[in-house]
Amino acid sequence: MKRHLNTLYITNDDAYLRKDHETFVVELDGKKVFQAPIRSIENIVCFGFKPVTPALMAECAERQVGIAFLSPTGQFLARVQGEHHGNVLLRKAQYAASDDTTRVVGISRVIVAAKVTNYRTILLRHLRNHPQTPGKEAIEQVIALLAHRLRGIERADSLDTLRGYEGECARAYFSVAAYLLTAPTAAEFWFVTRSRRPPLDRSNALLSFLYALITNDIRSALEAVGLDPYVGFFHRLRPGRPSLALDLLEELRAYLGDRTLFTLVNRQQVQPQDFEIRASGEVRLTDTARKTVLSAYQQRKQEEILHPFLGERVTVGLIPHIQAQLLARYLRGDMEMYVPFTFR
Repeated sequence: MKRHLNTLYITNDDAYLRKDHETFVVELDGKKVFQAPIRSIENIVCFGFKPVTPALMAECAERQVGIAFLSPTGQFLARVQGEHHGNVLLRKAQYAASDDTTRVVGISRVIVAAKVTNYRTILLRHLRNHPQTPGKEAIEQVIALLAHRLRGIERADSLDTLRGYEGECARAYFSVAAYLLTAPTAAEFWFVTRSRRPPLDRSNALLSFLYALITNDIRSALEAVGLDPYVGFFHRLRPGRPSLALDLLEELRAYLGDRTLFTLVNRQQVQPQDFEIRASGEVRLTDTARKTVLSAYQQRKQEEILHPFLGERVTVGLIPHIQAQLLARYLRGDMEMYVPFTFR
């Protein structure tokens, strides 16, 4: 658990990936621009369908290195993965739990509660650090609402009830989230709701991109411990949807995604001109902006925190792997309940 698993992101449209003995090589215009041991990475993420030689694919498959293909905006397209060697008994336990309504509601309840708790924590932190912030009264009202809804979530006895609470809390949070943008360019990143497919403003474009990166990391973590990323609890079965990965995304959105957005904007690492606004209203990141976001996300993953449940210092990038292991322990019967990730 102490080893930090790395992800290589390929964004250049002219990139070419090949194998060279025990290493992989990235070429541009026939020239080698990057080379590293295959064992040093966990994932290769390509934005667009970049040429990857069959020899490199075979080596990655044998070493359990995933190759994911995302659209330029970060939407998942496909994934190449070798033979899975996960524990069949763990997957049987996962499938059995997904068919047990009581367990489904129980797991979903703690995941939704963690998501709402993390939203509330972000807002509380902002008020502590910026006591004279614009929108203070509105933020305080949302904080109170989230606290009240948490009590309802604890008593919820159905997925429909939980979805109602989750949707209401998310709308309330996003109605004030833009007040956490403090840079001179904040007005250009203003938003009052979550828009996706397509994102209709700069902040939503950033969030969609970040959430896609986090989901890909979660999917890899679930596969690494032997869980099926497509069989979830709060998110039910749907062909092609990694429902379990989306379950864990709920508790990690605020900490890994939203906080990265606020940092990027407030430190002015991204600028309004780093986005393309299309005639349809869709907003996309430019290639330059994608590279900036990827660099910031990778740096964020290298930071160390004290994990709230384990009580150990770990890198942020290992959080999806730790949560996947905790979920596996619960499903195997080693824990009474899954412990989601929350922060203070």
